[in-house]
Amino acid sequence: MLALAPVTALIWLTASRPAGRRSGFGIVTGIGLPLLYVAWEQRAGPGTTCWQTGSASGCDQHLNPLPWLVVGLALLVGGIVMQTRRS
Repeated sequence: MLALAPVTALIWLTASRPAGRRSGFGIVTGIGLPLLYVAWEQRAGPGTTCWQTGSASGCDQHLNPLPWLVVGLALLVGGIVMQTRRS
């Protein structure tokens, strides 16, 4: 919940100003970008993935990237489409 506080404050500040309302869909688009990054980092998941090189080896736990990808794409495309329709 604490991680949502800056996002909530940013949305509130943007919505409280007329000039900020014009860029509101840019915020939605920007929120989608980190979600797409998480999906990219978790692309080997879900589950455990083990790797080995000439000098090291290990295993990593990965999340399911599909929910991150779907929500990230929805925010990214939705923000771009809504901004385009508004212009």
